[in-house]
Amino acid sequence: MRRLTLFVKGNVDVHDSLHSCRIAGQVVWNGINDVLRVSQPGCTARLKHETLTRSDALLLCDGTVPAAVRDRPMALGSYPLTSQFSRAIFETKADAIILSIQPDIATALMRHRKEGFLFYPSEVDGWSAEDREWLKSEFEPADELPMAQAMRNLETVVEKIRASSDAPVLIYNVSPITPGEEIHCYQGFDETYSVRIRRFNLGLIELSEKTGISIIDVESLLARKGTDALKLDTIHLNAAGYRLVAEEVVRVLADLGVLDERD
Repeated sequence: MRRLTLFVKGNVDVHDSLHSCRIAGQVVWNGINDVLRVSQPGCTARLKHETLTRSDALLLCDGTVPAAVRDRPMALGSYPLTSQFSRAIFETKADAIILSIQPDIATALMRHRKEGFLFYPSEVDGWSAEDREWLKSEFEPADELPMAQAMRNLETVVEKIRASSDAPVLIYNVSPITPGEEIHCYQGFDETYSVRIRRFNLGLIELSEKTGISIIDVESLLARKGTDALKLDTIHLNAAGYRLVAEEVVRVLADLGVLDERD
């Protein structure tokens, strides 16, 4: 039996394709092991998953949760403080490390006014009025992350991973198709979400050329099979879409030799 360890740092796109996907409380896709059972009998994957706020926040953290947030219990849903301030991606032994550009594209963070660390107030709408007022007084909105800066950040992340590991690094791109969008002239528009995704996808190609990381090309995978039939909304896929992405991850891992028998 060949057992892989995959360290997965990212949000719904990597989690739901590789770990599992629930829709309306029902498991509709059970992750990468369903693909491995068919294509690689005798091989299973153990996933170590952490959510990711953004690459700039990851590079700022030292593995310690700042006292300013540690001492104030908050319901953060899928983004607990231990994940937000973790450096496990640089310290965990794994057969492959998998990330996504989706957090850098979409996540809006807050910056602590005095200490400068970045924080994601997940599920803030459910916080108490007192906690929301505390957030407003102690933090300010962080700037949106420009594509060029995000790619420099990810290059640094890859360098830090490779300083202690020879595990291949795979990074998901994002499908830019936005349901209902029918723009045909962009004059006078600010950067739309779909345009931002396309710019990041092109930046990721340049990052791959420079560093040798492997791209999980979600954009092309969905386009070939019919994006409208595989996306539930701008971010979420259906079970067939997640299966397609997991199959591509397995194909890339096999191509990189990760699935080969080891002595």
